[in-house]
Amino acid sequence: RYFLVGSNPAETKYRVLKIDRTEPKDLVIIDDKHVYTQQEVRELLGRLDLGNRTKIGQKGSSGLSRAVSAFGVVGFVRFLEGYYIVLITKRRKMADIGGHAIYKIEDTNMIYIPNDSVRVTHPDEARYLRIFQNVDLSSNFYFSYSYDLSHSLQYNLTVLRMPLETLKTETTQTRQESFDIFEDEGLSTQGGSGIFGICSKPYEKYVWNGKLLEAVKNTVHRDWLLYIIHGFCGQSKLLIYGRPIYVTLIARRSSKFAGTRFLKRGANCEGDVANEVETEQILYDASVMSFSAGSYSSYVQVRGSVPLYWSQDISTMMPKPPITLDQADPFAHVAALHFDQMLQRFGSPIIILNLVKEREKRKHERILSEELVAAVTYLNQFLPPEHAIIYIPWDMAKYTKSKLCNVLDRLNVIAESVVKKTGFFVNRPDSYCSILRPDEKWNELGGYVVSTGRLQTGVLRTNCVDCLDRTNTAQFMVGKCALAYQLYSLGLIDKPNLQFDTDAVRLFEELYEDHGDTLSLQYGGSQLVHRVKTYRKIAPWTQHSKDIMQTLSRYYSNAFSDADRQDSINLFLGVFKPTEGKPHLWELPTDFYLHHKNTLSLSQTRRSYTYWWTTGVLKHLPLPFDEVTCAENRRKLTVKKFHKYEEEIDIHNEFFRPYELSSFDETFCLAMTNSTRDFMPKNVGIDPSPFTVRKPDETGKSVLGNKSNREETVLQRKTAASAPPPPSEEAVSSSSEDDSGTDKEDEGAVSQRSTPVKVTDTGDNTKITENVVQSTKDVYGVNLSDVPSEDDLTIYARFVQLGQSQHKQDKSSQQFCSKHHLDRVINLIPISSFSQDNIYEVQPPRVDRKSIEIFHAHIQAGRGNMQPLGKDDFLMYREYIRNRYM
Repeated sequence: RYFLVGSNPAETKYRVLKIDRTEPKDLVIIDDKHVYTQQEVRELLGRLDLGNRTKIGQKGSSGLSRAVSAFGVVGFVRFLEGYYIVLITKRRKMADIGGHAIYKIEDTNMIYIPNDSVRVTHPDEARYLRIFQNVDLSSNFYFSYSYDLSHSLQYNLTVLRMPLETLKTETTQTRQESFDIFEDEGLSTQGGSGIFGICSKPYEKYVWNGKLLEAVKNTVHRDWLLYIIHGFCGQSKLLIYGRPIYVTLIARRSSKFAGTRFLKRGANCEGDVANEVETEQILYDASVMSFSAGSYSSYVQVRGSVPLYWSQDISTMMPKPPITLDQADPFAHVAALHFDQMLQRFGSPIIILNLVKEREKRKHERILSEELVAAVTYLNQFLPPEHAIIYIPWDMAKYTKSKLCNVLDRLNVIAESVVKKTGFFVNRPDSYCSILRPDEKWNELGGYVVSTGRLQTGVLRTNCVDCLDRTNTAQFMVGKCALAYQLYSLGLIDKPNLQFDTDAVRLFEELYEDHGDTLSLQYGGSQLVHRVKTYRKIAPWTQHSKDIMQTLSRYYSNAFSDADRQDSINLFLGVFKPTEGKPHLWELPTDFYLHHKNTLSLSQTRRSYTYWWTTGVLKHLPLPFDEVTCAENRRKLTVKKFHKYEEEIDIHNEFFRPYELSSFDETFCLAMTNSTRDFMPKNVGIDPSPFTVRKPDETGKSVLGNKSNREETVLQRKTAASAPPPPSEEAVSSSSEDDSGTDKEDEGAVSQRSTPVKVTDTGDNTKITENVVQSTKDVYGVNLSDVPSEDDLTIYARFVQLGQSQHKQDKSSQQFCSKHHLDRVINLIPISSFSQDNIYEVQPPRVDRKSIEIFHAHIQAGRGNMQPLGKDDFLMYREYIRNRYM
């Protein structure tokens, strides 16, 4: 047998699975549903070890050995022989949402379950195993133990705020069970010590291991089920004057009708489209983690292929194969199924942004536009006008070629209108500052306003032909517009507007380009060809050669490797199941019938051509049907009552883990994509706000973003920050005199390139002119007084002499001086008669008037009232910088 021992993060509660290895082809798993303590698990494993030894009392041949340590079970899979178990052996923390960690799978391990003694070998088993492992689980697969990644943040937090009475009626489980989703956030009962925890079923469309868990879903406790998503997850840190704001981008790729670029086009018979990805941007204040007390906001948009029966024949080996419509669909049956799914998940309005070409010499992309317009027009005539599907056609390629039009300006206008119609999600009511300073754009914002905040109703669905390059740029512009509203709703900016070339937008753009590259690699086989900089027309000339290489890479991938990748995806997702006596996966001429189930059997129930939506959807619009409180949705929830002192619902223990010895590597293992620190300006005196427009040479990160430029920028930041001062007679300390020769050589080389400070070779202070140092306006951002007083100069000189002479004094003289100095300043009166164990009565020192004035000046400086500084002060500061940083 295999024994699978699972624990909670605190390692105080355990569950045990027993996997039978004597069955050659069946999966026999026993879950006793018992929660063990650490001591009970040790005793259980000790008894198993003792009972399975070959000779009683012989320690050398242990009957129980650890096969592997893992972080979770992906699932169980069988080809032609027995079952395999797929385990996550390495993980990396990619993001954090309200204390809930999101991990990326770094490595997995497949273990064959049956014993060698009962194994029935099959010649094709190894080939199936190789095809299955072609789906690289270490690339862009994500999971979370306590957060439902298949649903949006709005859904998850809406479920949390369900009425308490509803939850009480649903609490039917009395058995002691553990809990996994939102266990630390529940809802407090009125006047009692009980807390209700909610577990929702995952949204199956975005779960990629659903078929792998199907064999055990009904036999094991739900704590064993770990659902994974495929797509992208990135998190960046936005520092607004020290306030940490996390910007998170999560992309969920649909597991229905999934595949590669030319092999999966359009939609299948169930309304699932190719390359369908739901992108959600989450913004929250990281200084407060709790979902109930913190400030959270999110915005969701979707990309996906045109929902029609269409394809492209790649056998012609053309870069752009002709588009063909495979089936006539006069009643828009497939489009109706697709938009019905969207109405259930997102509500209304559904906005279609169609970016395909409208004017072509040879009809190519326009075929799709014409059919899509006809389908939307047909479906809209049965919907109420206020919930109609909004169709926005815009030929992005034509505008890009035009020298008179700015593509991104036009996209910005579209984005503003879209965000105003859909609104966005925020879990707190409008800030008082937005009531004091009302904004016209804010008052026109759509969505659904509730007492606890705002809900997003409806969604933008963007498509071009491939849904890669043009779509990603359009989604970035809509996301940028929504980000401005999100920041405004959290009270972080005074107007819902963000400009290009600010640190915040550059950080957001880099996040979106990583997102676009990842999704493009998954579907098209290469990174993005056209980026945001391409459409802004600021891309460097070297970008054109990179674009050509990406185009060639995409063409090669589509022509030679996509078929193998498609077979792997079909096998991994359970679309194809190997069976004895039937054709193998590699023998099939096409996978069309695998994805279109109506080719194998006709459906007994035919949907209405006019009432094409699911019953009950229209009644709740504009709210999405999945988020309203009704009997059907309550069946998807599992509710459990906890005592409020249980450690499972203690967010402090869950996140900070005070019970274990932590190391820096594990505590700071979050793989943050970027931080505004990478984009902040080189010069000290520039406003550090991430919403200030920067010139290209003011940023810490190059606009081009390649490696050589980043290194050069870092060097410039170092040299600019460490402006070397000229050597002087008194300002140079003894420790730096030895290195003065080499310093001069380095300063000469550096200053020609980037140092804004002029270096003089003379050591006489009187010959130094005003242009030696930067103006106070450049350094501090404010004009300071030019002439310091004589008293201030005297105090500064004494202070410098103290600092310089401190390390030159030998120990004995230092002790002698300090003793006499203390006698004059501090009077220590012994209280006890015992000298070895004595305490002293301390009288406060007498301070002269001059010292009090110095102290007051120090306090005023802390409040921003600066005292005038002299040349010696600047020289001293430059000397400090050189000793400290060079």
